[in-house]
Parts: sequence; C-alpha cells; structure tokens
Amino acid sequence: MVIFLAKRAAYMVLTMIAVSILLILLLEVNVGTLPTRVLGPYITQEQAAHWLEAEGYNRPIYVRYFEWIGDMLSGDFGESTRFREPVSDILWDRLGNTGILAFFVFAIMVPLSLGLGILSGMKEGSRMDRSISFLSVVTTSVPEFASAVLLSTIFVFALGWLEGTVGSGSAFNWTQMILPVSVLVLYGFGYIARMMRASMAEVMQSPYIRTAVLKGLPYRRVILRHALRNALIAPFTVIILQINWLLSGVIVVEFFFSYDGFGALLLEAAQNTDIDLIQACAMVAVVVAVGTQTIADIGYTYLNPRIRFT
Repeated sequence: MVIFLAKRAAYMVLTMIAVSILLILLLEVNVGTLPTRVLGPYITQEQAAHWLEAEGYNRPIYVRYFEWIGDMLSGDFGESTRFREPVSDILWDRLGNTGILAFFVFAIMVPLSLGLGILSGMKEGSRMDRSISFLSVVTTSVPEFASAVLLSTIFVFALGWLEGTVGSGSAFNWTQMILPVSVLVLYGFGYIARMMRASMAEVMQSPYIRTAVLKGLPYRRVILRHALRNALIAPFTVIILQINWLLSGVIVVEFFFSYDGFGALLLEAAQNTDIDLIQACAMVAVVVAVGTQTIADIGYTYLNPRIRFT
C-alpha cells in the first residue's frame, strides 16, 4: 500500500506538471488582450505596453512558468484581475461553498440511488425494475438547465414556496439550497442507480449466490454479506467520480441559482481571462481528480480483498 501511494503521488505530480505546462501555453495566446480586459477598451497601445511590462508579461515564458510554480508551492496563487484581490482569498471560500453543496447532494443522492439500484437489481425484470429503470433514464436524460428551469417555474413562480437564488452572508437561508440540490440529485442519481442495478443483477446470478441460497442461508444475510459487497465495486467508482463533476461540472447550476461556488468562479475567470485565477482553479481540479481516483483505488481493496495494489 505504501508503494502504491508513492506511485500515486508521483502520478499526481507528473499530471500537475503536464497540465500546468499545457495551461500556460494555452493562456499565452490571449496575453495580448489582458490590458484591454483589465484597463478597459479605450486604452492606448503605450498604456497596454506599460501594463504588460509592469506585470512581467514581457519576460520569457519559461521564467514566468517557474516563478509561478514557485509561488504556488509557497501558497501564493497570484492576484485576480477580475476581483482585484489575492486569488487565495477568493478560491478557498468558493471551494468551501461548493463543498457544502456537494455534501447535501451526496447525502441525498448516494443512499437514494444505491437503494433503488439494489431493489431493481434484486428483482430484475419485475414491474419495480422497469419503473426504476425508466425513472433513472428520464432524469439522467434531462440536462441540468432544463430541470432547473422546470423546478423554478413550479416552486418559485407558480407556487411561491422557494426562492430562485441563493443569497450570501446574512441573506443566506438553508431553504435556498433545496432547488440547486434537487437539480443535481435528479441529474446524478439515475446514472448511479442504473450502474448499481446492473452490478447487483449480475452478482445475483453468480454461482456463489445461488449456492448460498440453496444452503439455506437467510436471504437478508446473502444480500448484505455476500452480494452487496461485490456489487458495490462498480458503483463506488461512479460515486467517487461524481466529486469531480460536482467540483467543476456544476457551472450551469451555480450560475442559474447565483450560487457563489467553484464552478461559477471558474466561469467568471474564463470570461474575464483572469489568468492567475484560471491557473489556480485548474490546479485545484487536478489535485481533486487524482485524489479522488486514489480514494477509489483504495476503496477497491476493502470491497474486494482479492484486489491488491503494489
């Protein structure tokens, strides 16, 4: 396990280096537009040249790259040209907001999807199986922006039960989280439920399950102690990958409900060519992606002891 973690750490470092090089090369294309975005569209060429010189963009790209890496390792992510304050002051607050949203989504989506998937897989071909499968396909097929509009139309405009935006500070109310959480749960639970259903149905047809049933073991014990553990391997991967989706893939939901999260921050950074902020968000996303994959790999060993990493 120690060797595996060391290899995974090396993989994370190599991935971050590759992404950082690709990122700085891509962003270098738009460096010439930065003065106009920061100072306004009416600046002169002399003012633009002076700003680029003052900000250090006239230096060789490799010098700026290694300086950026050194600053990032020391905790300095630079200054946002969009918000006119250090990136670290913005990034961690927004990341925490998305973490709160992800917590509520996971707390509802995971038990719901696993429970429905288990019921569907245990009774493959039944009316319950077909109903759950149909519901899963329908909810997964509807994109987030469509379900957000639909739920807002019903519960905000028609019934007036909920608020359509999420406030901040003293204006924040926990009931404001209902709509964004509901949209994400509706979109995400179907995929996990379908995966759990397929995995559970396959396990229930395994010889060792039939043998356990024929030996007279209680059906509940067969399900909980033998079938469920092996059936969770594939859905576990999907569940862990949802963390990456909730981190940067919820831009539509956060923007629609005016939620100050990581996804909305990444959108603002891209719209304003905020290079330091884009770079910081990309590096955080890489760390989370590799970290969650490591958690998934370690989880395999507990769900299936036959799986070992060296």
